[in-house]
Amino acid sequence: MAPPDPSTVRFDGPWVHRDIHANGIRFHAVEVGDAAPDAPLVVLLHGFADIWWSWRHQVTALSEAGFRVVAIDLRGYGDSDKPPRGYDGWTLAGDVAGLIRAMGYGKATLVGHADGGLVCWATALLHPRLVHSIALVSSPHPKALKRAVFRDRFQRRALLPSFLAYQVPRRPERRLTADGGAEVERLIRIRSGPTWPENPEFTDVVTKLRSAIRIPGVAHSALEYQRWAFRSQLRNEGRRFMGLMDHTLNVPVLQIHGELDPYVLTRTVRRDKRWAPDKKLQIVPGVGHYAHWEAPERVNGILVGFLDTHRS
Repeated sequence: MAPPDPSTVRFDGPWVHRDIHANGIRFHAVEVGDAAPDAPLVVLLHGFADIWWSWRHQVTALSEAGFRVVAIDLRGYGDSDKPPRGYDGWTLAGDVAGLIRAMGYGKATLVGHADGGLVCWATALLHPRLVHSIALVSSPHPKALKRAVFRDRFQRRALLPSFLAYQVPRRPERRLTADGGAEVERLIRIRSGPTWPENPEFTDVVTKLRSAIRIPGVAHSALEYQRWAFRSQLRNEGRRFMGLMDHTLNVPVLQIHGELDPYVLTRTVRRDKRWAPDKKLQIVPGVGHYAHWEAPERVNGILVGFLDTHRS
């Protein structure tokens, strides 16, 4: 079977597809086309083995609330470029900074899930003038996550096995793409809340993401995020990066977390307070790692309330 073409992620809907050049590469982006010229910008960043489609419910709801909302395929994913390098924290933050400028804005609110949330934290700390506020879904501060892995055996058991398995060459890529991307579906099932696999949307979501991971270069790029996050901790660059992260964030911060998330534990996200003392934590009952999929109306209401409170 031939691998999918990158353009297969350009699904039809009440939005337009764009190509935006920033930080030396091309990004595929999706937005609703009728935002007011002065509408505040919100940039949505997906997580591991995912694409912009992760935010389909949020793109429309936040646009209807009066924001210019742009969901992107991160570097290496979907129909964005897949360069061989650039999956480190500095470059990923530079991608988002470049996107904000390329869209003609001086500031934006960033919303990220999992790996995309870690990019939000990094961008807010490395490019503070460009970030108005950040909202995270199951994405603790990088320092909080590192401390939890060292100090909390339950968080270590949840996170470390996959991180270690992804460090070897080639084999993880083959596992992610084998059997039509079945591993992606397995990860979603074990990290979701118990009722999500019974949702009528589940089959459509996993079908799209199983196809997207098989686009040439995507599996390798996705794993490079995980590899840099782990391996850099053993190198000077990782220590420098964590040193830069070890500062108090002074922009508004919202943390949305699924009550039943088995991958990122609730007590891990509570550790964020040290670096974001004014952070607002919203626990969504009955859902797991993908709160924005599993309870979209609830998450949309939380996000709109946060954005309206801090509207510039």
